[in-house]
Amino acid sequence: MTTNLLDIPTEELLEKFENKQPEIVFEWNDSETDAQGWVVINSLRGGAAGGGTRMRPGLTENEVLSLAKTMEIKFTVAGPAIGGAKSGIDFDPNDPRKEGVLKRWYKAIYPLLKNYYGTGGDLNVDQKTEVIPITSELGILHPQEGVLNGHYQPGDFAKARKIKQLQNGVSLSVNAARLTPSKTGTFKVGDLITGYGTAMSVEHFYTVWGGDLTQKRVIIQGWGNVASGAAYYLSQMGAKVVGIIDKVGGLMKPEGFTLEEVTTLFNTKEGNALSAPHMLSFEEANRQIWSMGAEVFIPAAASRLVNRMQLAQMLDNGLEVISSGANVPFADEEIFYGPIAELADSKCAVIPDFISNCGMARVFGYLMQEDAIVEDEAIFEDVSTTIHNALRDVYAIDNQPNLITFKAYTNALKLLI
Repeated sequence: MTTNLLDIPTEELLEKFENKQPEIVFEWNDSETDAQGWVVINSLRGGAAGGGTRMRPGLTENEVLSLAKTMEIKFTVAGPAIGGAKSGIDFDPNDPRKEGVLKRWYKAIYPLLKNYYGTGGDLNVDQKTEVIPITSELGILHPQEGVLNGHYQPGDFAKARKIKQLQNGVSLSVNAARLTPSKTGTFKVGDLITGYGTAMSVEHFYTVWGGDLTQKRVIIQGWGNVASGAAYYLSQMGAKVVGIIDKVGGLMKPEGFTLEEVTTLFNTKEGNALSAPHMLSFEEANRQIWSMGAEVFIPAAASRLVNRMQLAQMLDNGLEVISSGANVPFADEEIFYGPIAELADSKCAVIPDFISNCGMARVFGYLMQEDAIVEDEAIFEDVSTTIHNALRDVYAIDNQPNLITFKAYTNALKLLI
């Protein structure tokens, strides 16, 4: 008799996948600084694996492992059918020696990048200004070259075409008026696409399960490209951003910031930090924002920040939907689905990271297809459709608006276990 996966407790459902040893772990110790780094390749499913490069002080191998496993699940949504991986470097990104560390890091993992591992930007590592130029100097045609060689195995002509699509697509200026907060072509696909997908996942939730996003109140955590992008697109859709909390402080406006105000905040951020007159201190914002009332929450800062108290306050004040702009946003020790995540999933609609923030992974997959249309409207529409289809697949299991993350894991694990 076949057991229905939905009848298996969440912990058992994920246990086999969580406990499976990764196929490859590469450890690196920098010869010139105290930087330490890891590439974790959970599997070479389909002959290759993909996942970005992040840097922060205190980063651990276990964090990289967790994110590699998350990437493997993300590829079941975003495609292609490859394994999950992640690179992480334990080093302060504000240290002036950062460039040298990255150059030595990418030189060390060159054989992986050439043959079966594709990478990109992530936390504190920029795709455009760091990953692409540094890997190009080493002779890597594109940071996704390893996925092309390991998974697609194209001939020389097809490989050259796909490389060109990747090069042109990720760095494409976004000029369609509805897609960019700038009128000067300042922003590229890679700057905006993950925030766009995070916002579209909320719109698609209300479309699939029923409801109207217009006038829904939104709290945003973080103000990097994902957080500020999600705020911009949600405002454009008619939602009201009422609160923003970032590591440097916060802003609150119960009646909601106008689209013009959100656009200005997007364009005036300092690096990845919120910058505005009369900001609340972080401590003051953290005391007030969680109980101010909002139907939509976008955690889009670092991983594992949202604690039980913050969640409880939001649930008590009308929370309906969480769209995970950050990977693994809940402050649980478990790799995927700890008690805080499980509580949130049972009490409201939690759109998991591997659906809501799959935008950049999907763009890479889209651009590696044959004869992809390298235009901003086409790329953004493909990401929107991918997220909509993933949520429809969850809805097909049952139409209840809770346990969305659980049901999405079920769909993914059918392909991986």
